[in-house]
Amino acid sequence: MNKINVAIGDAVMLTNWVWVGLGGAIGAMARYGVGLLLPHILGKTFPFATLTVNILGSFLLAMLLVWQQQQSIHQSWWLFLGVGLLGAFTTFSTFSVEVVQLAQQGELLKAAIHAAANFICCLAAVLIALWLKPYYLNIWD
Repeated sequence: MNKINVAIGDAVMLTNWVWVGLGGAIGAMARYGVGLLLPHILGKTFPFATLTVNILGSFLLAMLLVWQQQQSIHQSWWLFLGVGLLGAFTTFSTFSVEVVQLAQQGELLKAAIHAAANFICCLAAVLIALWLKPYYLNIWD
């Protein structure tokens, strides 16, 4: 492999990192915003913000995956939206810590509801996105 090919490959790899980073910054800020907003609206007795971002993120990632499969979106868009933005917007780690914290505080029912709601609702969000595929694919044509 010559130096020109290596330099081009390095530039492409750096560009990919930038796309993921830009999307990740936006996704993290959006999750932070939801985390600030929802407790004021729904109260602080249940981790609704984490549940909300995980459900919404699951739905949007499934839509993006369908779009990728049907339209073959450019890798830069996938990296920006799927890996960066939605990867940073959703949060399995925060969800996991919240479940453990609720259990440690003796809120076993809330911990179980939080775990079940994330699992069931996120899977349902993906299935709904797949079910709606014929409707939103027409928008992108």
